[in-house]
Amino acid sequence: MNDMLDKATGGCLCGAVRFAARNVPTTFSICHCPSCRRWTGSALFEVSVKTDDLTWTGSEHIATRATSDWAERAWCRECGTNLYFRQTKPGKWFGGTDLPLGIFDDPDEFTLSHEIFVDHMPAGLRLEDNGQKRLTRNDVVAINPDVGAS
Repeated sequence: MNDMLDKATGGCLCGAVRFAARNVPTTFSICHCPSCRRWTGSALFEVSVKTDDLTWTGSEHIATRATSDWAERAWCRECGTNLYFRQTKPGKWFGGTDLPLGIFDDPDEFTLSHEIFVDHMPAGLRLEDNGQKRLTRNDVVAINPDVGAS
């Protein structure tokens, strides 16, 4: 498997914001830090790309907020989709942008490389097979046909 994609694309839920990225790693990581958990509602599954390798369309719909004295987060003003986490202060990860895996058009191209802040992971996120119910898309649509429209 190639460790880089020449190009990857994605965007927000409503389509107001789109991105194209080049030189994209084929791996993603998971962050369980308290900030990422609050931002995403669970954990941040993210693909790190160089900021200079990103092109945005619909940037007038992007809102940002400094979430610490060294980083910012962005989202779509129209639909609220989380768009990126970016370090703003020079340091080890400066110059990169972390894009949520779910906003990529083809998230199947990525494999998990590592997790960080695992000591902060809620016990309920450890997805071991303990016989819990697991429903496919078809199972869910059978229960609630409205879901099939999305």
